[in-house]
Amino acid sequence: MCDIRLFRSGFLDYQLAKRIWAEPYNDEMYLNNAAYHLQQCVEKITKGALECVGVTVPNTHRLSRLFSMVNNNGANLILTEWLADHAEMLSEWEAESRYNMDFLVEKQKLERALKEIGEFLKLNGVSEDLRTELQNEEIRRKLLTFLPKNRRDCSNLELNCLYLMFAKKL
Repeated sequence: MCDIRLFRSGFLDYQLAKRIWAEPYNDEMYLNNAAYHLQQCVEKITKGALECVGVTVPNTHRLSRLFSMVNNNGANLILTEWLADHAEMLSEWEAESRYNMDFLVEKQKLERALKEIGEFLKLNGVSEDLRTELQNEEIRRKLLTFLPKNRRDCSNLELNCLYLMFAKKL
């Protein structure tokens, strides 16, 4: 079932990774936490997009598998070349950053991932800034008709995520 909460949770994972990165730290394991949240961001956004086209999402953290499913099922998600090229690295961050106490994500790789995943979110309109398509009042009004009347008071982030969910019906 397509659920806006996956998109919101993924976006919050990205915001948390940025906050961790911005904090001064004396322990490099902090970076592992940021890496984990970046992987979770991409995984949740991808799974959310798959669910929106009716795909039953498997219990996996392998981004390359999820990306293949996006490409094969017509999910409304633009995957960047960088994400495709780094899917295995990001997938490794999911488990290694939490369970391998000897694992340390490289600072340079994390910095690049923050930038690239930020671009991925922006490209797909997962942002607190209203996406261009929704600045058209008619499109925004039509999008809101897919929601019950008592659920139509949405933030820009929620509207952007709803657009990902319903774009093919608009």
